[in-house]
Amino acid sequence: MTSATIEIQQGDRFSFGDNWARFLTTLDDERIAEAVTSLQNMLDVTDLKGKRFLDIGSGSGLFSLAARRLGATVESFDFDPQSVECTNYLKKKYYSNDARWTVKQGSVLDQDFLRSLEKADIVYSWGVLHHTGSMWEAIENAAKLVKDNGQFFIAIYNDQGRGSVRWSFVKKTYNRYKLLRPVIIAGGVVRLWAPAAVRGILRAKPLNAWHGYKKKSRGMSPWHDAIDWLGGWPFEYATPDAIFEFGKARGFKLTKLITRQGHGCNEFVFNKSN
Repeated sequence: MTSATIEIQQGDRFSFGDNWARFLTTLDDERIAEAVTSLQNMLDVTDLKGKRFLDIGSGSGLFSLAARRLGATVESFDFDPQSVECTNYLKKKYYSNDARWTVKQGSVLDQDFLRSLEKADIVYSWGVLHHTGSMWEAIENAAKLVKDNGQFFIAIYNDQGRGSVRWSFVKKTYNRYKLLRPVIIAGGVVRLWAPAAVRGILRAKPLNAWHGYKKKSRGMSPWHDAIDWLGGWPFEYATPDAIFEFGKARGFKLTKLITRQGHGCNEFVFNKSN
């Protein structure tokens, strides 16, 4: 039994892999295409041929698949064993026996494991490093895996001040008390989606935002993202300025930034100078 599994059983960690496994039942060509497009847009590339892509916290494996479709040599890893299974499932389905895509189980906080990895042209970790229990150490370790002149693409939860403290309580409760999960999910979905639903009703299209989510959100699923948000624990967060200053102090230049108001992840693409 892995340490991740033990933490999940003890209520100290959200079962990310279980949620990703359910997400994969919704995966189709349109979602994959949206994931590919999102990488192209954020990295300002048409393809990744000749590039090495390291996916830290690969989750469902969707963005490892997207990078491979763009021509990259891909190395994926995740701490959660079921997430590793999800990534392996996509590899076997779309790139069976492909030596240019490897999948491993490991932690971004494990120095021995990290020494086994090659540095990459693109180090990608979307919505992962704030779930490790040691966010700044995780960001530091991930940044060290970027080659000179490489790109570092991360997404970190926005610091909402008191709002983030309240969400921390919700997430911890979700994982510690299983009987309360239906109540938390019901209340959370209303809280997260009520404003969009109201706007849709006023336009006579009440489900428009829900159905259009995958086009606006990297091919993801609104339901599974909501569950991830409500249950995602451990949970840390940072202001955009804090991430910018962290990267700047380590020789990284910010080349693209997408910020969020309220909950959600701010997205950062850094270039590493020589």
